[in-house]
Amino acid sequence: MTTTFPDVTISTDRLVLRPFEEEDVTALTEMMNDESVTAWTSVPHPYTRADAYGWATRLSHTERTEGRGIVFAVTEFLTQRLVGIVHLQNTNWRTRATEVGYVTAPWARGEGYASESVLAVTQWLFRDQGFERLELRTAADNTASQQVAQKIGCISEGVLRNAWIVRTQSADGSWGDTRTDVIVWSLVPEDLDDADGYGEYDGYDTYSVDCADSAVSAHRADGADRELTR
Repeated sequence: MTTTFPDVTISTDRLVLRPFEEEDVTALTEMMNDESVTAWTSVPHPYTRADAYGWATRLSHTERTEGRGIVFAVTEFLTQRLVGIVHLQNTNWRTRATEVGYVTAPWARGEGYASESVLAVTQWLFRDQGFERLELRTAADNTASQQVAQKIGCISEGVLRNAWIVRTQSADGSWGDTRTDVIVWSLVPEDLDDADGYGEYDGYDTYSVDCADSAVSAHRADGADRELTR
């Protein structure tokens, strides 16, 4: 039985989803230091160039080679700028189920890039890879991420109470941890019929990223595990 995803590139009308490269380090560092990413994820803060280098050159690739999932750097087709990340993780090869997380760069928000890229990965996952379930988790107050889930046709399955930690910024600029509920969403292959027609990219502002066990694992240079959630 196959236990790793193939090394692939996925294209849409506006985007190219590919493996990360060393050339992405500068843009990745800038994206991951955005306040919205800091708030909704457990990415290291500040997110250093060393963090980005480790992710782009090594850690994102081991997600695939070690069978945990696959990471896509989402880029604009015309400019090749880094738009964001889509990460399949916590993959169960026996049940053919996995979890998705995503991040969108500040400059790219409001263009529908998150829904476009996540839907493209979902279509590939179900139609080419034979998967039967995609799960997505969002922090209760992360309405932007919830709009993406709704846009691509996800079904809300319930709430995990007090199950995650987000960060909030105080008046002096410091960040502190706050517990939050988590909404669990899912897609199965038959849901794609409704999602396929979304196509007009009506501009959901996806500053972010859901939350839950980890969607984009970010590791400091010293090897300490950190999670970046969708």
